[in-house]
Amino acid sequence: MAVINEVKAHLPVVLVLAGHDPTGGAGLVADAEAVAASGGWALTIPTALTVQNCRNVTEVVALDPDAIRRMADALGEFEIAAIKVGLIADMASLDAVTDIIRRLPGVPVVVDPVLRAGGGCDLSTAELVDAFRARLLPLVDILTPNRHELARLCRDAAEDDTHRAVELMSQGCQALLVTGTDDPSGRVPADRVEHTLHAPDISRQWSWPRLEGRFHGSGCTLASSLATRLAVGESLVMACEQAQAFTWQALAHGWQPGHDQSLPRRLWRHPPVIEFANETPRD
Repeated sequence: MAVINEVKAHLPVVLVLAGHDPTGGAGLVADAEAVAASGGWALTIPTALTVQNCRNVTEVVALDPDAIRRMADALGEFEIAAIKVGLIADMASLDAVTDIIRRLPGVPVVVDPVLRAGGGCDLSTAELVDAFRARLLPLVDILTPNRHELARLCRDAAEDDTHRAVELMSQGCQALLVTGTDDPSGRVPADRVEHTLHAPDISRQWSWPRLEGRFHGSGCTLASSLATRLAVGESLVMACEQAQAFTWQALAHGWQPGHDQSLPRRLWRHPPVIEFANETPRD
């Protein structure tokens, strides 16, 4: 009889503070899948519950900020190696999130600024955006906005992404990975997508083939995978590259449950897709 040697793995732990999306396309489900597929273990704390489908968000319910803090306090047995932040629904939730991050100095923080749903629903007020800039940006190691989110976070009227990135870094944010999927710049071919890393000593661009259709949850997937690669100990550039490659594959293997946005399949390798037979079940 063969003897199986069990090796206990030490998984890099990523603390995720984000909203819950019942579709699983975005939010905590997406974050947990991306972290697991990228080699980590996700601790998931909801900041909000959402009513949504693959078309749009119709309601956001912020969670009790004290409950958010208590959930984080209960996780003391875990050695947290990275933090990923997603949807923040109100000022009280923002305060809770910043409190938690401050309790974990030195842990890399990746923030996906979820300001608007893919279907167009606004998820953040002007007041909350200002507070986000003042309270959270100084704690962020890397921000992962798309070009629309980048523009909304900036007060500078300049339309150049580099100037906008510099403005946010002047607020204390250490780096930005700006994605061009939702709003491609005019210089990028229509069949390509360009993402740009902005950091004080680094400027790097990647170009990927543009996939057909519209996807729900690509930002969550990218940010959570990036947080996990940083938790593993990869350099910023390598972590950004690996996270983009993972996200592209998740989108390429995605599926469309109806006629609206497609959902990334972050666990496309496990399990394999089950092909349902069109046969009539036998008694």
